[in-house]
Amino acid sequence: MFVDERIVTLFKRNAHHTLTYWSVFFSFGLCIAFLGPTILDLQCQTNSTLSQITWVFFAQQFCLLIGSSVGGVFKRTLFSALAALFVSALIISVIFAIIPACNNVLVLAIAMAVSGLAMGIIDTIANIQLVTIYQKDSAVFLQALHFFIGFGALVSPLIADPFLSETGCGNHTGNETEIIHHFRNMLRNSPIAEHNITQSHSSHEGGEEESSVHYAFWIMALINLPVPIAVLFLMYREQLIPCCPSGTPRLLDKDELAMEHQQGAEGPDVEQREQEAGGHGSIFSCCQNDNLRGLPVSFFMIHILGGLVLFMTDGIVGAYAGFVYTYAVASPISLPHKTAGYLASIFWAAITAGRLLSIPLSYRFQPVRLLMVNLAGAIVTVLMLLIFYTSSIFLFVGTCLCGLFLSSIFPCMLAYTEDILDYQGCATSVLVTSAGMGEMVMQVLVGSIIQSKGSYSFLLCGMIVACIGFIVFIGLLLVLSLTNLLFNSPCIQTGTSKKSAMVEEPAAEQQNGSAVPEQKEDKEIS
Repeated sequence: MFVDERIVTLFKRNAHHTLTYWSVFFSFGLCIAFLGPTILDLQCQTNSTLSQITWVFFAQQFCLLIGSSVGGVFKRTLFSALAALFVSALIISVIFAIIPACNNVLVLAIAMAVSGLAMGIIDTIANIQLVTIYQKDSAVFLQALHFFIGFGALVSPLIADPFLSETGCGNHTGNETEIIHHFRNMLRNSPIAEHNITQSHSSHEGGEEESSVHYAFWIMALINLPVPIAVLFLMYREQLIPCCPSGTPRLLDKDELAMEHQQGAEGPDVEQREQEAGGHGSIFSCCQNDNLRGLPVSFFMIHILGGLVLFMTDGIVGAYAGFVYTYAVASPISLPHKTAGYLASIFWAAITAGRLLSIPLSYRFQPVRLLMVNLAGAIVTVLMLLIFYTSSIFLFVGTCLCGLFLSSIFPCMLAYTEDILDYQGCATSVLVTSAGMGEMVMQVLVGSIIQSKGSYSFLLCGMIVACIGFIVFIGLLLVLSLTNLLFNSPCIQTGTSKKSAMVEEPAAEQQNGSAVPEQKEDKEIS
């Protein structure tokens, strides 16, 4: 069979919990992808410029980071975890419903900040709960969990597309003269005509076309509404709703009691293992770890360089998904608005397919090879988009290829760095935080550059950032090769691993010592 029988048995045993957590991540994907294709309509709705509306992206991503850090507070009990998921999923539906009423960019930014906070809590809790349920077998289920992000991100632009304004109601970039500027002249910092986002005609000559994008937000609010209902139903099944009578004691109560007893017996080692295994632990707790003292410089360089690679690549993902629609409707491509709306869906569909494809590839190839191919492929794809910047057909092809190459960089980098550090460092926390910061910063930066330099700078920014990410990755490989030459070791042993080794040695000696009398007793009996 293609799937291990044991995995299938585990899934059947925890199907209700697993499906609920997957559905919550569908809400996450639904909320993260709708801004890209609707940005010009929202720009018109709030009467703002492109550089101002990009701060909406910043507000969402910044609060997503805060929510990811705060979300660990709710992991103590199943009730607090499910209650936080219920409130967060419900908040996303409410935000979708009230977005059409946000006529000011500040109000819209606040609404998106609240949704980002809810998304961060969902991100943390859903991952932690699945790891808690499946433990060493959680990799397959986490891959499926992140597949649902891509699925939600694919659905969101498809819902918005029929309701996008045909006339580009919002302010748009005017870059009629940028065709004559050659790519090499831009690299040489030649003078570039300033392309400011011009205000659309205050009234669209006679009968102004009213934007109907608010229907898309209301539809997404209704589609997302079953998700908090599913979480509430799970709470009912687990007898966690206070108004429902509690009958026989739940199995989880026994599990929690056993966990508390085990924590009391094992002491701080349990908390240490939770920090090592938790993919979304707090980065502040890692920085305050006493085990960081006395570690080699290469240990910190691996965290820094790995974080910088994801800062660049995830920044490209956020910027491309956010502004490919704005780029497509502007000159020289000038696609119809509804046609350009499909680009975000194609991009997220490619990311979803790439994550599924990376599962079998990860069994056959090492993460470092996949990273090299993905980073090089992303650079070549963006370069081809720059060369054929007037081709609308290649824009769709390049969007698909870009999503495929960028899709598996994050999990490959995570697996690569954790394997180097023997799953003992704070790589996961650093990489997750760096990726989120990259999306947050790059969206604001690219939006501001498009505002001042024109839409062609969108691809140029992607090319520069991708090249920097590749150079940083080469630097990471050089650090590892130098470390292996100096220490003659394939990986860096952290302070935690040293401590665990010191603990394991006395335990082994004690076990061997206790085994000797038993052998003597066996001989006497025989």
